[in-house]
Amino acid sequence: MSSFAIYFQLGLEHILDFNGYDHILFIIALCSVFYWKDWDKVLILVTAFTLGHSVTLALATFKVLNFSPAVIEFLIPVTIFITALSNLIWKQDNLSWLNYLYAAIFGLIHGLGFSNYLQSLLGKNADIIIQLFAFNFGLEIGQLVVVAIFFLLSWVITELANLKQKQWSSLISIGVMIVSIYLIYNAKFW
Repeated sequence: MSSFAIYFQLGLEHILDFNGYDHILFIIALCSVFYWKDWDKVLILVTAFTLGHSVTLALATFKVLNFSPAVIEFLIPVTIFITALSNLIWKQDNLSWLNYLYAAIFGLIHGLGFSNYLQSLLGKNADIIIQLFAFNFGLEIGQLVVVAIFFLLSWVITELANLKQKQWSSLISIGVMIVSIYLIYNAKFW
């Protein structure tokens, strides 16, 4: 298996691993305010998150940035909570641009969450740029899989339960907030 394939698989698994469900929660919180027909907006949103994630992942891997893992593990659920809370308090018109902002800025924080592990894998390898690209490409594809599954489930549930998008978004956001509060409480930062 090529180095590209290995790191692509790692990026894909990073998102699709249910042990790292915080990433999935963040993506769901970001996307819950959109309809499935807004796939083009969601693609931009997911890519903004990947770009933010990629920047700090690269900077941390090259040892330009160095943050305490305990602080990052605390901040990640805080970003999830803020995103879900915003879904409940802001009007739909404001949420689109706000979620793009969250995706890019909070992506920076989420990128630091995986950087220590990736640094240990990469070491001083000469192919580090290709490996970082492969990892982030796998991350992007994994996020799109999560979004596709979420939109499929959203469509089925809203149709069966006859829910409006705002009702569904509110239910999802409340659920995500509850889980993020649990994650914040259990962060080692305290």
